[in-house]
Amino acid sequence: MSDPLDAVLAHLESRRDAAIADLGEFLRFPSVSADPRRAADVKACAEWLAARILATGLTAEVIATPGHPIVLAANQHRADRPTVLLYGHYDVQPPDPLEGWTTPPFEPTVRTTPAGTQAIYARGTADDKGQVWAHMEAIAAWQSVGGGLPVNLICLFEGEEEIDSHHLAEFLARHEQRLGADIAVISDTNGLARGVPAITTGLRGLVYSEVTLRAAANDLHSGIHGGAVRNPALSMAKLLADLHDPSGRVNLDGFYDGVAPPDQGEHDAWAKLGFDETTYAAGLQLSRGAETLAGEGGFTTLERRWARPTCDVCGLTSGYQGPGAKTIIPASATAKISFRLVPGQDPLGVRAALEKFVHDRCPSGLAVTISHYAAAPAVLLDHRGKWASIASQAIARGFGAPPVFIREGLTIPVVNLLKNKLGLETLLLGFGLPDDSPHSPNEKFDLDQLRAGARTAAILYQKLGDCLQ
Repeated sequence: MSDPLDAVLAHLESRRDAAIADLGEFLRFPSVSADPRRAADVKACAEWLAARILATGLTAEVIATPGHPIVLAANQHRADRPTVLLYGHYDVQPPDPLEGWTTPPFEPTVRTTPAGTQAIYARGTADDKGQVWAHMEAIAAWQSVGGGLPVNLICLFEGEEEIDSHHLAEFLARHEQRLGADIAVISDTNGLARGVPAITTGLRGLVYSEVTLRAAANDLHSGIHGGAVRNPALSMAKLLADLHDPSGRVNLDGFYDGVAPPDQGEHDAWAKLGFDETTYAAGLQLSRGAETLAGEGGFTTLERRWARPTCDVCGLTSGYQGPGAKTIIPASATAKISFRLVPGQDPLGVRAALEKFVHDRCPSGLAVTISHYAAAPAVLLDHRGKWASIASQAIARGFGAPPVFIREGLTIPVVNLLKNKLGLETLLLGFGLPDDSPHSPNEKFDLDQLRAGARTAAILYQKLGDCLQ
């Protein structure tokens, strides 16, 4: 008897062009969850996705939340098969700055990358619509020519991942009985490099806050009032400069308390990855004269990206931004500040330390407002158990190369939620590449990665289905 996986893989190959076209439809929805003006577009995207899932023979529904809706889908479950919870998100980051895009962010375009590969460019290609679509292609192929999926599958696609999954915890608690599974699978991460696929075993946590210093209700004339009123822009610049010491360490009280370094085995494995800092820097397209990598002293670039906590200013606004001169003392200054956290750090403790730091250093004559938007702990995942072994086999065949085990510096809050709310471990299978530019202009997803990701997902479902037999 022929292996149904052979038919599934052949079907995927036959859909090379159709898969790109269908992904293009998905990408045209400007499903920007952070922008209230895009709420109708987010909902329309969810409805489109649910309809595409229904067309494969699965059940699918769009479930309202107090924010953006969640798409929940499933196949017919059987008691003799493992249950897999596939998580992804259909919301995307804002496309700004628009002038940075070569082609419009919601008009998907296939073109050649600087590496000479073919990729589809649009907002959300790598994060996360392209990676979701790799799984959708695999699901449709199994349903069409493979005799049906070989696992019990639950699909949970949310519309608020890019705004900290505000309503997901409540959703998981309310639908706990429908979401019971043996393992969760998420594809929202990267391989190490082109030709080097990866399984991610660690994610940094996140604290994201906004600090505003205000001097007056309106901008003041700097000639009339200069020297008499505190300038919030200057005070903000001083405050932000004090966030780090000269070696690059973060100056918050207790920030490094509890920081757990990688064990020696993991550290030694990273040293064997062949990571090249020059190649990495070149891929970032750093500005002329700014090609030198930087960060906390005493650590390699991989250690700083994967295993060390950081503090960054993500946005800075104050005063006149237009052409020419305007002589004012700005009414206020605002900074958006993010902290990436590692195992051992408490997000709420870091948030409290930031508040103390700001209030201790803010001079008299300014009012302080601090708003908080995210607080998620770091994640470490098992890379030695049966689930990682199964995923390794699927990746090796799907990509034609064995995966390496890496950490990522980004944050995926749902991993902790799935563990804490549903008791689920997660497999993080990254189909993206480090040069995909998520959250930036000209975001892309290589077509080779889309195809290899679809093959990997198809193989993964078969191997997961076999694990109870």
